[in-house]
Amino acid sequence: MTLTQAQRETILKKIETTVSEKYYSPAFDQSAWLAIVQRHRDLIVNASSTAVFESAIQKMLVDLSPKGLGLLSEHTPITPRNAINASFAVEAFQGERRWVFQDVLPGGVADAAGVRSGDVLLTVSGQPMTPPAPPAAEPPFEMQHSIPITVARSSSGKELSLVLKTSAPKYKDNPYSEPTAITTGEQPGGIPYLRVSLFPGKIGIDFANEVDAVFRGKFASADRLLIDLRGNPGGGIGGLALMSYLTPDRLPVGYSRDRKMAQAGKHPSTLPIFDKVPRSKLAIPGLALKFGTKTSVFLYTEALGRRPHHGRTVILVNEHTTGAAEMLAQFAQENSLAMIVGSKTPGRLVSRSATKLGFGYRLVVPVAAYVSAKGTQIEGNGITPNIDVPWSFAEAVDGRDNQLAAAAQALNGTP
Repeated sequence: MTLTQAQRETILKKIETTVSEKYYSPAFDQSAWLAIVQRHRDLIVNASSTAVFESAIQKMLVDLSPKGLGLLSEHTPITPRNAINASFAVEAFQGERRWVFQDVLPGGVADAAGVRSGDVLLTVSGQPMTPPAPPAAEPPFEMQHSIPITVARSSSGKELSLVLKTSAPKYKDNPYSEPTAITTGEQPGGIPYLRVSLFPGKIGIDFANEVDAVFRGKFASADRLLIDLRGNPGGGIGGLALMSYLTPDRLPVGYSRDRKMAQAGKHPSTLPIFDKVPRSKLAIPGLALKFGTKTSVFLYTEALGRRPHHGRTVILVNEHTTGAAEMLAQFAQENSLAMIVGSKTPGRLVSRSATKLGFGYRLVVPVAAYVSAKGTQIEGNGITPNIDVPWSFAEAVDGRDNQLAAAAQALNGTP
């Protein structure tokens, strides 16, 4: 759809108002934001095409904050972790810098296409793909498309043609393809292995029930546990159920601080408490009455009792572990419930809200920042592992996972 000048003006005004009223950042300066809008106004309103208009909007949003805000439409390319359930590293391959598949989440789009960790991305839709100079963002992908790609596999550089089939997103405000949320297995030495690829759903009822089934069944007597959160982009509040299986007690996890709370100087102890993910959709009306439209709540674990694996748990993370997955890792580390192994997480955990702008567009705006019960903010800081193990492209090419092996070794070394 080609927008008229008046329509572009309407969208810009809605963005200006939405950010002014909802955007949360301790460093937000209203006058600076209005100056940014004015500086970009002519390029946005007089854009020669839809692509130029969208690009001008994104540049304006980046001027306010390099991350967190975003313009969404049905054709907006999104991050590969959300669109194709995979993440990338940049590595040297046959004398060139290339994007290389790093995390390929089970049951996701890339996995279904036959992609493996260590595959080198050569082309997308027939176009050669090479990363720009650092810092190199990952290549975005549109959803609702079948996307042909070419990859090189193994050190021989054997080329394979594959097709990434992305579906329509379940949530327009947070578009993503859905991998298999939970997969279980066993690592050498009989170590119980839990791969969590996503925390699906806003409340996470189905996810919580699935977690219960694992810990009441296959892992009921597990005396060790390896949780793999690599490539997990986060998701909803269902991760609280998994946190609750890391401790026998009812422990404070953390809370979200929004603009209203910050301006009023409100103490977190006054926030409503969320301490159980419901296991039935019948509980939803009660939750709606209790929490309404509140963006600030205090999370507590569910006090599920002692488990054989308590004190013998390792959590595996990397630079593509974000959002609710970082919250889980931080909670475990701060309370000495698990050893964290892998590479440092990027520190991306804010609550976001999407506002309709009209004409098929939405604006995603950070509205609250997460703070742990011990007063630590993940956003911009990330989680530093207890044992740092960078991902090895060379090992992946040979079909080995060096980070997983290190995590298993660390777990075998725990008392």
